[in-house]
Amino acid sequence: METILEKPKGGITFASQDSLPKLPIPELDQTCKKYLAALKPLQGPREHGETTIAVQDFLKKDGPELQKKLQEYAVGKTSYIEQFWYDSYLNFDNPVVLNLNPFFLLEDDPTPARNNQVTRAASLVVSALEFVRAVRREELPPDTIKGVSLDMYQYSRLFGTARVPTENGCQIEQDPDSKHIVVLCHGQFYWFDVLDDNSDLIMSERDISINLQTIIDDAAQTPIQEAAKGALGILSTENRKIWSGLRDVLTKEEGSNNADCLGIVDSALFMLCLDYTEPSTAAALCQNMLCGTNDVVKGVQIGTCINRWYDKLQIIVCKNGSAGINFEHTGVDGHTVLRFASDLYTDTILRFARTINGKAPSLWKTASPDPSKRDPESFGDVNTHPHKLEWDMSPELNIAVRFAETRLADLISQNEFECLDFAGYGKNYITSAGFSPDAFVQMAFQAAYYGLYGRIECTYEPAMTKAFLRGRTEAVRTVSEESVNFVQTFWADNPAEAKVEALRKACQQHVNVTKECSKGRGCDRHLYALFCVWQRYLDEENDRSPSSMGYSSSLENGSEQGSVVGSPTKESVTSMNDDARTRQRGDSTTSRYQEHTVPPIFADNGWDKLNNTILSTSNCGNPSLRQFGFGPTSGGGFGIGYIIKDEGINICVSSKHRQTKRFVDTLESYLLEIRRVLRITNRKSTTSRQTRAREIDPDKPRASHRVKTRGRMITGTESLRSLARSSTGTRSPTEESLMMSEDDELGGYGFFDAGMLLQALKARGQVLEQQGEAKASERAAANARRREIGKKLRLVEY
Repeated sequence: METILEKPKGGITFASQDSLPKLPIPELDQTCKKYLAALKPLQGPREHGETTIAVQDFLKKDGPELQKKLQEYAVGKTSYIEQFWYDSYLNFDNPVVLNLNPFFLLEDDPTPARNNQVTRAASLVVSALEFVRAVRREELPPDTIKGVSLDMYQYSRLFGTARVPTENGCQIEQDPDSKHIVVLCHGQFYWFDVLDDNSDLIMSERDISINLQTIIDDAAQTPIQEAAKGALGILSTENRKIWSGLRDVLTKEEGSNNADCLGIVDSALFMLCLDYTEPSTAAALCQNMLCGTNDVVKGVQIGTCINRWYDKLQIIVCKNGSAGINFEHTGVDGHTVLRFASDLYTDTILRFARTINGKAPSLWKTASPDPSKRDPESFGDVNTHPHKLEWDMSPELNIAVRFAETRLADLISQNEFECLDFAGYGKNYITSAGFSPDAFVQMAFQAAYYGLYGRIECTYEPAMTKAFLRGRTEAVRTVSEESVNFVQTFWADNPAEAKVEALRKACQQHVNVTKECSKGRGCDRHLYALFCVWQRYLDEENDRSPSSMGYSSSLENGSEQGSVVGSPTKESVTSMNDDARTRQRGDSTTSRYQEHTVPPIFADNGWDKLNNTILSTSNCGNPSLRQFGFGPTSGGGFGIGYIIKDEGINICVSSKHRQTKRFVDTLESYLLEIRRVLRITNRKSTTSRQTRAREIDPDKPRASHRVKTRGRMITGTESLRSLARSSTGTRSPTEESLMMSEDDELGGYGFFDAGMLLQALKARGQVLEQQGEAKASERAAANARRREIGKKLRLVEY
């Protein structure tokens, strides 16, 4: 296994990489202006006054020097934020499950006969392998927005990668030549090769189906209660430092095959998890894809939570064929995995279509030669038979599995999930009403929360910055003075026109902020980078490791190649501020910055407030997905993943038992109520547009003998007023979160949160020394050893 070192080569997929602009470092005064604007609606006058003073002090003293140091640091780097981002993600100490890893729930296969576990899983695997092939051969067309190519670097880190914990933080490792997959079934591990040295498929869909059925039958021979006791995948849910120590236990015993088994798992292209359950509701499916089920029988955990390996990309397939993806978030954002999921889903349909009509189109520029027509000798040194990994379970490992499971069961029990498949309307209706879909939904979240709690809380939405080299995301701060005015106007006794007008202004402000963020002109990432520069300088002055918490980072040597992929983690903010305040009070550090104290802007309560996200939201999806989601980013917050479709809105909400269903119900009520309000204003505007015949002056004298003057004239306005007065529609939040037609692509992908930054700083990670390529003889020896790892299974008929 090799630590990722090399950049992707040129070609079709990466053809535009060299021409992509670098993420700009914003002007300091503009960043501070946007920072204050984001905080103003969240603070009272006195608190905001204190924050303003802290910002002004920063602009006069520490800020300009830190800005200069950041600009100097960025020279020669692909991105000024990338290494800081990676370090914060890789030094997140808490379990990645429910904290970092998001999930996608795919729509069911449109051909019902194919919605069984083995058929669906085999089909998805073949499509995934075709995607791998396209990336490796650089035949995958680049992502674009309005004809502008986006950064494609993340695709090179999607497969064959693993997040590996060490005593100095985590690192991302990758086997660039990986050609096997690992299958998890009943907590047991199996593997077989699927690609040759040219990344061509060596197995047909039927061949893979036979292997999967063989694995399912073999796994069923071990009672689930017994298998659960040795389900080592549960260890990947542990605290990262504990998991690092347990990996040492796995590999330290001489003569044990655990190290080889671990190598097989870490280097796999991806994990395929075959679950034996059939979740019946959308919420249960979402939970299964995010963290697995928690099902304890006679004191033994037999839920699907034991059937995962969270340090890698996972494709999960339930017994009834429901499928999803759970992914390790360090090196890839939602937009990248969304492309993978979309192509996966599309290819399964097109491939099935080609069995009916051979002229049906294909997603791929070229296809693998038909494995059934190839000479087996051309496959090279491969193992297509499934092998079961047999771990040497010591008493220490048995105890570790037990305690990891009980802690995970606690974690799962502390969270709840609710889904809303809103079918009342979607993007088409919202845009026809003149709103940006994303902004509309974002205002819905604001209105629903305010209607339920009467408070305005910090809200986060990521905006994609992949138009820049190595771009990730920027934080969109949804709460604005316009959004506050809207929710207060909406829930007060105001005319429909006033509510709609307030909504339009709030949505337009959200669109404006999102556009700025997508251009790299937000405030969060810039301020975080300035903080990292300050801390880095402080550590250098103290002649200690780059991390004040004892971890080191490759940013010290300025090596771009040595960087590992990462991103800020969710709860980092509070921790960093605790550290910052401690330093300020104790004056315990030595730096020429402000007499050794943290810059006031980072010690101010405003920094805490902006980085304690209550509504962490992300818009990521398309018709191939049924749901998308993640865990809450703070103990008192909601995690909200949503997909805006043409005729509906799918929303998955998680929280640590904060009346999640009630929040979802309020949200649905709001979406219906705002439509009613919009219809009222539309009717009034329609009646105001009269024909020429109606423009005749009603006060003009008429002949009294005309029969037509008899009776009371009906204006229509009164009936509308009566309708509004008598309506029993429940008022509730509303707004969307996509963008209007020109902004559809700008919605955020990924969900990492500026609120994750500070805690991550406590454990700034060390990037291990770059490892050179293994010698050819060593690789040959490793491959020879690999052929014998695991028990070879006897194939079944399928």
